[in-house]
Amino acid sequence: MYQEHAERILDVLNKNHTRGVITAAEAAHALQLLEQEVALSKLHPEVDAAHANHSHAHHLQDEDETAEMADKNHIGFAQRAYPLLEMLRAARDGGDNIVWGI
Repeated sequence: MYQEHAERILDVLNKNHTRGVITAAEAAHALQLLEQEVALSKLHPEVDAAHANHSHAHHLQDEDETAEMADKNHIGFAQRAYPLLEMLRAARDGGDNIVWGI
């Protein structure tokens, strides 16, 4: 995941971008916060569009890919957050911590 995508997710959770822990005790609340942000991003796709400018800089466009196709292939916030949502559910249910950058 590119840094700016991770930063957006971690900002929602009020976590450090480079190193941190979401404890098992925090997992349920973090899950709730992230699910709310995902729901908002789906209700307001223009917010995802504002962040899309960053991802287009990292997207290598194929020779025959049009701008319309690139927009259609854009990966939104909900898709980027999905793996962490799954980890948060597992952490909550299993009593485990999520650790990064250590």
